[in-house]
Amino acid sequence: MHGLIVTPVVMTVVATLLAGLASSEMTRAQYDRALGAQLQSKAGDQWNYFQAKKLRSSMQRNSLELLQAIGEVNSKDTFNLPTVPAAPVFAVDPSVQLALQAVEKQQTEEEIAGVLKTVADGVLASSLRSAREAMLGFEKATEPLNQALERTEKLLLPGDRTAARDFAASRMRLSGARYDSEARLNQSVANLYELQVRKANLSAERHRRRSSKFFLGMLSAQAAVIIATFAVAAQKRSFLWTVAAIAGIADIGFAIYVYLQV
Repeated sequence: MHGLIVTPVVMTVVATLLAGLASSEMTRAQYDRALGAQLQSKAGDQWNYFQAKKLRSSMQRNSLELLQAIGEVNSKDTFNLPTVPAAPVFAVDPSVQLALQAVEKQQTEEEIAGVLKTVADGVLASSLRSAREAMLGFEKATEPLNQALERTEKLLLPGDRTAARDFAASRMRLSGARYDSEARLNQSVANLYELQVRKANLSAERHRRRSSKFFLGMLSAQAAVIIATFAVAAQKRSFLWTVAAIAGIADIGFAIYVYLQV
């Protein structure tokens, strides 16, 4: 008899714990969704930079071709300008590289998710940090070139059209190459952000599923509380136990009504 009385109390505690777990998992799912949205915004910024720089590169090359078409232009640099530095190579973990290749090959979402599960969050964050550092390092490495272009432009003699035309051609050639390198770096950063977005969404979906299962467990525990209460009421033939059991049944019926009708 003592165990029968204790059963509703124990199951109530279990139901409360499961309700807390369900709420916690749903909160984490919502957090991951919000994080994914923030990361998607950052990825969008990098894609915008990529598109803008590719467009600028195309404009520089088209302008250079037009300039060469309408007049004779020296194809070699006669101003001793610095060359465009090579785009830095940054470290990417092999697991991250496999995930990038899966996205590039447009594999199914299930296949990409399977590859992403092998990528640790810290490893992906480290690769992204390396890519951003490479991008900032390239910008710093091109500062001497930008300064040389400004300095040379100021030294051009007014009215010397040949020198002005040759300098314009050299600037377009160098600027086009610089924009191409910068665009590739922006593209690399954007792709890594996209992987983080996918991982955040996968984590959110996992927590949502866990919350749903914890919620079902809570309902099962609450049903056990009702059954145990009925058992105690039948055993003790107590009016109060009967009222409590009826109230529990009413709560379940009300929950079903809200779920189906409201």
